[in-house]
Parts: sequence; C-alpha cells; structure tokens
Amino acid sequence: MHKKLIIFGFAFLLLNIPNISFAQENDKLVILHTKSGDIVIEFFPEDSPNHVENFVKLVDEGFYDRSVFHRVIKDFMIQGGDPKTRPGNFQSFYEWGTGNPGYSIDAEFNDIKHNRGIVSMARSADPNSAGSQFFIVHKDSNFLDGQYTVFGRIVTQESFATLDKIALLDTPHSIGQASSGEQGSTIPIKWGEAEILSAEVVNRSEISNILNLDEPERMSSTPEKPPSSGEYSNEELGFSFLAPTGWQIQEPTKTHPSVPDVVAIGPKIGEINPYIAVSLNSTSIDFQQFLSEKKDTLQSLVNSGLIEIISEEPTNVNNKNAFVWESRTAVNQDGTVINAKFKEITIAVPGKFYTITYFAEEAHFENNIDDFNEAVNSFVILSDNGQANQTPSEGGGCLIATAAYGSELAPQVQQLRELRDNTILKTRSGLDFMSGFNQFYYSFSPAIADLARENPFFKETIKLAITPLLSSLSILNFVDIDSEEEMLGYGISIILLNIGMYFAGPAFAIRKLTRR
Repeated sequence: MHKKLIIFGFAFLLLNIPNISFAQENDKLVILHTKSGDIVIEFFPEDSPNHVENFVKLVDEGFYDRSVFHRVIKDFMIQGGDPKTRPGNFQSFYEWGTGNPGYSIDAEFNDIKHNRGIVSMARSADPNSAGSQFFIVHKDSNFLDGQYTVFGRIVTQESFATLDKIALLDTPHSIGQASSGEQGSTIPIKWGEAEILSAEVVNRSEISNILNLDEPERMSSTPEKPPSSGEYSNEELGFSFLAPTGWQIQEPTKTHPSVPDVVAIGPKIGEINPYIAVSLNSTSIDFQQFLSEKKDTLQSLVNSGLIEIISEEPTNVNNKNAFVWESRTAVNQDGTVINAKFKEITIAVPGKFYTITYFAEEAHFENNIDDFNEAVNSFVILSDNGQANQTPSEGGGCLIATAAYGSELAPQVQQLRELRDNTILKTRSGLDFMSGFNQFYYSFSPAIADLARENPFFKETIKLAITPLLSSLSILNFVDIDSEEEMLGYGISIILLNIGMYFAGPAFAIRKLTRR
C-alpha cells in the first residue's frame, strides 16, 4: 500500500512539472536598461494586480524609454517614471517630477515592507493619485510601509549594483549646493547616468542570473485606514484644528522638509482634489527672517514661471502674528493643464512656525474657502491651553513614545495614557510625582520627538531604548492599587527596576569587561 502511494505521488509530480515550467516561462519580468547597468524587476500581482498590469502596459508602450531617475536620495530611494524627463518633453528641469500618464489608478496598499530593492509606486498626497512614477528602495525604509503601493522588487545582482550606482550619484543636495526641500535638489548632476535607455517585458525563463530570494518581508498587521475628518489633535506636533466634514486626514511620511505634516483631502471637485495641509517648521530664526527667506523662495518660483503671486499681506490669527499669501499656478492632471490656486497662512509662535495651506482648482476655489477659514480659526496651539506644561490632572504628553511609534493611536502610547490616567493619577502621590516629572520631561522631550520624527534611524533607536521601560510599566496592569502606600511601593519598585536596567546593569557589565 505504501509503495503504491509513493508511486502515485511521484507520478503526480511528473504530471505537474510541465505545468510549473510553463507558468515560470510565462511569468513576466521587466528589464530597465540604464547607462549604469540593467535592473530586472519581478512583480507581486496577487498584492497589487492593477499596478502590475499598469506598469507592464507602460513598458510595452515604450513609455519609460529615455526617461530619467530624476529623484535620487542616497540611503533612501531612486525615483523615476516621469514622462517629462524624456527628451523634448520639458522646458525646465523644474518640471521634472510633475509628469504623469494622463490618468491615475487607485491605491493597492499592502503589507509588504519597503526593504532594500522593493519597487513601489510614487504618489501625491491623494492615495489614489499614482500613475507612472515609481521608486526603488536603496536602504530599508519601513516608515513608508502601508502608505505606498508595493508592486515588485529587483532580482539580480547586477540590479542591486545598478541601484547603488544611481543612488550614489552626486546631486545639488548631496554636495551641499542646495537644501533638500529646494526644487531640483535631488536631480543627479550627471543625470545621463540615471537615464533609462529602454525598457522591455521578458519571460522569467529568459533571465539566467535571478537571485534565490525569500518571500518579501511583510508587516505584522495590515495597514490602518487613515483617520476621518473632524477635530484633529496632534500632541507631538503641538496643534489641533477642525478638518472639513467628509475629508480624509493623512500624516504623510516626512521624507524632506517640504512634505506637510498633516493633510486633509477633500472629495474631487472638477478635475482635482482640494486639500488643506499643515506644516511645522521648528527654527531659531525670527519671524521677519523666516518671511524674508519664504519670499525669496516664492520669488524664485515666480521667476521660473511656476507660480503667480496674487496677494501677500500680514495678518493676525487668534492673537498671533501671521502672514498670508494667495497665489495662482498650473498643474498637469491626467494630461490636462488645470489652473489652480492656493492660499497659505504662516503663524508665528516662539521657536516655530505653522503654515496652513489651502489648494484647489481655481474654478472651484471658493467652494471650500469657508472650510479653510474655519480650519484656520479653529487652529489651536496646544501649549496655549497649558498642554505643553500642564498639570497631570489635565492630561499629559507622551511626545517621545508618540514620535517613536508614529501615532498617538499606537498601542504602546495608549498603554502609557491608560496607566497615567487610570492608575497613577488616581492617588495623591501619583499626582505629585507626575507634576514634578512633567516639568523635567518637557524640558527635553520636544527636541527628542522632533529628531525622531525627522530621522528614521534615531526613531528606531528611541523605540528600542524605551521598550524595557514600557515593559516594566505594564506590571501596573496586573496589580490592584487601593492606597497611597501601595502606589508608593509599586512606584518606587518600578523606578528601582529601571535604574537597574538602564544604569546599574550596564555599569556592572562595563566594570566586569574592563577588569578582564
């Protein structure tokens, strides 16, 4: 009987080998032939079928031939796929990065992590705005996970070598000639080395040097949906405002200073989606110097013919100095040039500036101007309400944890809040401790939170550093505290435990090592 089963199993495998070979032969891959070498891409059609189909179609049409990887950031990614980078399709390099195929496709966010070699789709603030531009991850960039559609990865050794060559090309920013937020700052100086000479679709069987790669690494949970409209408050950024009803709120990844911190995107009116964006700029310069630099930047855009300034004047927002600009520009949407307007208000507070921007098609600009005015009028600097130096009874911040875990809704941040509100603040000794602790904590936490928000490596280091602390605090979830004495006892025990973990333990280990 066992012998028959073995023979049957072997026969079953033989019958199916031709089918497996046939599937692999017809598995489509794409080769990008660049001046720096070839890049071979395999796809994930089960995770993002529409993006794979779209990319292969564009390659078949020759859409990517003679285009350039126009955005190159070492240790982050290289981005290409803009038809405006092709010969004859642009009048100024400032146009690079603004092109599209004349249509957009809906997002297919999935749980594949943005590790080195992953190919993902670029987009604007609107999740459903992807078209032809794509990027290849140079170094693991997991802060992008769940926010962009991953649809493939590179699969040969030459592909990785080519990725490195292009990612290491000098740009105005990398050699210190421009800041990362300036237009054109990440275009390779020798952009010809980043040119895609041609692209072609091939069968997998035609490529002999494919690496034996594991399945792509995936996130432990599926991407969360962005929060809905309504009152939005962000303790880490230090503000709250009222977003228009029905608008979708997003917190884009801060890949460079020009990316807003929060965006509320409205339903499409006409040809484009209106949006209201909020950006935080922490700086030591005064308001007049900030305005002078801002005006210089806008003037350079005017000189390039990219915008037209309609009006500019000082104003006052909730008893704070502010400045308002209104400008006109043109955008390319689905192959059509559309006139658009934006209104921008910068509010000055000590050590930082908040900029609120409203952008919409010019023909429909007035449709949501009242929503923008309401967002501005409802804009609250949290420190004005005592929340930056508040007493524990009024709440308290978890700035560092929020920055490390990326959201106030993260389970670790919620755990801290619940422990604070439901356990520590229920006793007099807990209140006294938190009152003193907050004064110390807020003397340094905003600076650390800003660094964690801007630097992914520092963010991961902070997350690693506070994990033992969070674990020790979780002990309070399993005990009943009914008196001041119990609160003091458990509190002192946890403080001593953390002193042991963070100071005594490492000191003992160092002493042991130095004695050898």
